[in-house]
Amino acid sequence: MFEDLTLKLDKTLKRITGQGKLTEKNISDTLREIRRVLLDADVNYKVAKEFIEKVSQKALGTEVITSITPGQLITKIIYDELVELLGGSSTEIKINAQGATSIMVVGLQGSGKTTFCGKLAKSLKANGRKVLLVAADVYRPAAIEQLKTLGAQISVDVFSIDEKDARKTADEALSFAREKGFNTIIIDTAGRLHVDEEMMNEVADVKNSVKPSETLFVVDSMTGQDAVNSAKAFNERVDYDGIVLTKLDGDARRGATLSIRQVVGKPIKFISSGEKLDALDKFYSDRLASRILGKGDVISLVEKAQLTIDDKDAEKLEERLRRNQFDFEDFLKQIKAIKKMGSLSSLLGMIPGVGSQLKNTQIDDGALIKVEAIINSMTIEERRLPKVLNGNRRKRIARGSGTSIQDVNRLVKQFNDMKQMMSRLTKGGRFGKSLGNFKFN
Repeated sequence: MFEDLTLKLDKTLKRITGQGKLTEKNISDTLREIRRVLLDADVNYKVAKEFIEKVSQKALGTEVITSITPGQLITKIIYDELVELLGGSSTEIKINAQGATSIMVVGLQGSGKTTFCGKLAKSLKANGRKVLLVAADVYRPAAIEQLKTLGAQISVDVFSIDEKDARKTADEALSFAREKGFNTIIIDTAGRLHVDEEMMNEVADVKNSVKPSETLFVVDSMTGQDAVNSAKAFNERVDYDGIVLTKLDGDARRGATLSIRQVVGKPIKFISSGEKLDALDKFYSDRLASRILGKGDVISLVEKAQLTIDDKDAEKLEERLRRNQFDFEDFLKQIKAIKKMGSLSSLLGMIPGVGSQLKNTQIDDGALIKVEAIINSMTIEERRLPKVLNGNRRKRIARGSGTSIQDVNRLVKQFNDMKQMMSRLTKGGRFGKSLGNFKFN
């Protein structure tokens, strides 16, 4: 996420880090380069210009204290302005304390609207809401089927009718929801490949009829300045309440998305960075600003871990580690927990300093699938007593998992290395040194 922008900003800021003090010249030179970096990343030129002016005013008017370097000061000012640019404090979606909450989702075709509806439904269901998905994208049969498939995956009901009438679909869905006791309705509306009058009239008509508690605009982060233009067009006609940024798991000129909040004046409420239904996060401007500047997002990483890892399981694992009883069954549980948290690249990107190091590096999530296959091909005895894994057993496991003997041997060796590392850690060994010697392929 924003790795290219992060790398270039870091390189620029390093040039001023070694200088003894801030001067008008080195501030001007640094900010000129940062402006170029922002424009290269496709940030709106007016937004970039105003951003640089604000940073310049603060930098020139700030005195550097002896404990802070010029680079640290400029970085802090840029961080503060990025947080402000992205909207400051986070904004929650409106959930009615009493009665039903209706959420209307709008955006262009291909922006990820339907997938987002599924993700949001899963998230709200996990928070105790009784959710109904509404297939109001009545022109594209695949959209209705996709929503039904998503609904089946998360055990959420989907409402649709056989008529190509979006307003009627939405109106009947509200009546159905009241009758069946649903307290949350998510309406997936139709999109087009580009903004047109027919689509705008329809979504405006549906909104006027339904009067949703919340209207969310979903925008594809890959579309550059077109994302800003479509955000403006939809806001002028629909007056939505918040923005959802999708497809943030790539790095192709995502800078345009930094401009949307400033251009349309509406808060970003969610970010999505993957196809999995768990890949949805509330938007926090301070966390994204931190990631853009290469400082990671440890808070989000911890939150994901807390949602995934059961406290009792963690205590049991800790006790097994102390007793040096960690086995392949424990290892398998940890792999499944990591997979629930998201892709490896997205998790590693949350660790300070790691995101920029991953530039142009392919992180293969398939490696975990291979490891699972190997462990699942072991008997209970082999999982619990890895020392019994002789040559014949390893050949059988390789055949059963569709892998090679080399793959099995490599996993066993890495498992033993990790077990030794954990043993040293529980005895008070240096974690950083141990971890640095361990590589997982």
